[in-house]
Amino acid sequence: MKKLLLAALVALVASTALAAPAAPATKPAARTQPKDLFNGKDLKGWHVDVPKMDKDPKAKSPFIVREGMLVSLGKPGGHLITDAVYQNYRLEVEYRFAAKPGNCGVLVHASTPRALYRMFPKSVEVQMHHRNAGDFWCIVEDITVPDMEARRGPKAKWGIKEGKARRIRNLTDDSEKPAGKWNRMVIECVGKSVKVWVNKDLVNHGSDCTASKGQIALQAEGSEVEFRKLRLTPITKLSGRK
Repeated sequence: MKKLLLAALVALVASTALAAPAAPATKPAARTQPKDLFNGKDLKGWHVDVPKMDKDPKAKSPFIVREGMLVSLGKPGGHLITDAVYQNYRLEVEYRFAAKPGNCGVLVHASTPRALYRMFPKSVEVQMHHRNAGDFWCIVEDITVPDMEARRGPKAKWGIKEGKARRIRNLTDDSEKPAGKWNRMVIECVGKSVKVWVNKDLVNHGSDCTASKGQIALQAEGSEVEFRKLRLTPITKLSGRK
């Protein structure tokens, strides 16, 4: 009888073990590999926000793909915005002004659309304007640099909305290449800090940003710009390079 009871108990334990639910899957590891935000073929992963297209059925998107490049035609004005939200990353941008150099920009920590002048999303702009690449423009978000009054003007005029002193000048005047040549801009965003290089020159470094994550946006702001690389790599700390 004892042998029969022992055999039954062993069988019960074995069947229970087989029926037990599997241990919960471990949380996927954080992505550490670079990701190309532009695939060279289409604008998958992005969406267009161009106010003129709301009411004018003939208006065309100023963002196209041409010969494997993402192109901002400059007009009508608006933004190409990632569908996804990002934080703690290095963004490598290779761009050039295809014709007459002018204005454009990369917006980080973008959120509320058309928050400024019914056009610009809430964000911090990293300027690409010819000869001013690396300036910060505060768009209903704010950021701090060490010598604020020298680079932003009198404190009484600072602000993040229409009519206020929103521009923070970059640290160099000659980091860009001539029109038609490719420039390489690197933007690192970690926590509340943003650090920017243009062609290996450190051009800006801000801290105490009022946002630490958001979408990434490219501008159509009057000038045709070609992008051949938009690569994002997750990071946990800013580079120490100058």
